[in-house]
Amino acid sequence: MPDFPLYKWLLGAFCAYSVGVAKTGLPGFGILAAPVFVLTVGDARLSAAWLLPLLILADSFAVVYFRRHAAAGALFSLLPWVASGMIVGAVVLTYPDSFIRPVVGSIILLMLLIHLWRQRRTTEAPPSDWRHAGFYGTSAGFATMVANAAGPMMNLYFLSRKLSREEFVATGAWFFFVVNLSKVPVYMRLDLFSKESLLFNLALSPFVIAGALSGRKLLAILPEKVFVNSILVLAFVATLLLFLPK
Repeated sequence: MPDFPLYKWLLGAFCAYSVGVAKTGLPGFGILAAPVFVLTVGDARLSAAWLLPLLILADSFAVVYFRRHAAAGALFSLLPWVASGMIVGAVVLTYPDSFIRPVVGSIILLMLLIHLWRQRRTTEAPPSDWRHAGFYGTSAGFATMVANAAGPMMNLYFLSRKLSREEFVATGAWFFFVVNLSKVPVYMRLDLFSKESLLFNLALSPFVIAGALSGRKLLAILPEKVFVNSILVLAFVATLLLFLPK
């Protein structure tokens, strides 16, 4: 078990709960987990792998919850581009934490800006031609491999395909479930998993389950706009901390 101080265990539990909530109720919540988990683990390179089992657990809830309506056709043209982005991301993960940490911070800041841009342009869908698919797919593949932070980019892509709300959510659930599973052998090859990391995941898994089960209820209780804006502010602050010296 990791020899973390209490505050890091609390941060880890918060991230795990956030991941669960993001998959079943409030997608904006998920963008906060990536930078906070880097601060929890203390190493941006290891953080991607340490967070992955928690994401896969949450993905399994999302796939079951939204098991219908997935638009598989919306993914076929994207997958080769995603794979190419993941390959580049895997190469970047061979570099030390001092290099990866600002890269992760930059990715998350970009995703925050994309999320805010999308909020302001809800009536206009982006183009869906192959060039844009290539941009979305490669960017999402790189972002998910290095920082587990492809959500806003993929939301833009699904918006471009003009999916119904049910298809939008279900297709995203299946996409991240498949992509996150495909990252497991890559992280294993890079020796990013350890007995310590898996025990940490096991200890935090109840918080993922609690978040997944309560996501819909939170959406019904809390004012979504105020809540999401608060999360974005916290994510921005946490991301800025990644640029500070350790």
